[in-house]
Amino acid sequence: MNPAISFHAATTPTRTSPNTYTADFNPAWTIGTVPHGGFVTAVFLRVVRLHFDTTLKKQDQPHTLTLHLEFLRRTQTGSANFVVKDVKLGRQTSVVHVTLSQDGREEVVGYVTNSNLSTEVGVSFATKWELSPPAPTADVSKFDSDNDRTWGERHSWPFSDFRKATRGIRSMFPRGGQVAQNIVDEWLCLRNGENWTQELLGSIVDTFPQVLEHYVLGFDPYSVELEKRLKPGELEKQMSNDGAKMWYPTILLNLEVKKALPVEGVKWLFVRLQAKQIKNGRFDLEIIVMDADGDLVALSHHVCFAVGSERNLAVRRKDGEAKL
Repeated sequence: MNPAISFHAATTPTRTSPNTYTADFNPAWTIGTVPHGGFVTAVFLRVVRLHFDTTLKKQDQPHTLTLHLEFLRRTQTGSANFVVKDVKLGRQTSVVHVTLSQDGREEVVGYVTNSNLSTEVGVSFATKWELSPPAPTADVSKFDSDNDRTWGERHSWPFSDFRKATRGIRSMFPRGGQVAQNIVDEWLCLRNGENWTQELLGSIVDTFPQVLEHYVLGFDPYSVELEKRLKPGELEKQMSNDGAKMWYPTILLNLEVKKALPVEGVKWLFVRLQAKQIKNGRFDLEIIVMDADGDLVALSHHVCFAVGSERNLAVRRKDGEAKL
């Protein structure tokens, strides 16, 4: 992964008409041959933002409040076309339907609700909700020097050659290990120094270690201490032998934004991932995103499959279909 490649530039769409947009899916942000789901989601959010900044500018609703995506078929690198249909335009919220297609195939469809988070008014109460179990405390000011006592940097994730998108981020994990086998806590930032901005929340809610691998192997392959002990390639070899090299395509992704980030964005965001059931090659993921102040930024829910990695690399059939 070339850190000079700007994630912001890679996810920037171009407006071709009041309701159509194009983007280019960069091969640097892929899992195998398939564009990373978080990358695709970020492009969706940026298409919608551009639509509300231009075609629907009078609505004054720049912020996505909720997003629902259905991944019908696997995407591919290269040109992508987006069509936006204005479904409901309202005073407080507006809803659009967005279709992503490539080579004449509808691959991802979604509904997105936009509002203006900076002008929201209404009743507010402190619920005193908190993470359970709690995550280790963190001092993000010490992350760059890797001097935080409870969090350490994992410099490379397993199978980064296959999961190229993981090379574009820096990650901090608890030095003492995760709080539970079905939970992953992490702090993430973009490797090239860019900040997480509002539309890039679509990427961070889909960037995380694969919790299933902890179960397959019986240990956490993303452990900070494990990286220090093993030689390069040793972990990947063991994971392949134990059947842990797999592809985990997202079938459905829901996102709810709770807070507008500063216009300039923020460097580090905290993510908690939790799986409630893993069964018959299908599993759920609940994602919680918080900032360095402990404020809730976003919630997300995924429905995923666990399949052999060869299905990611399979050549499309002549009719253009590519089954997940």
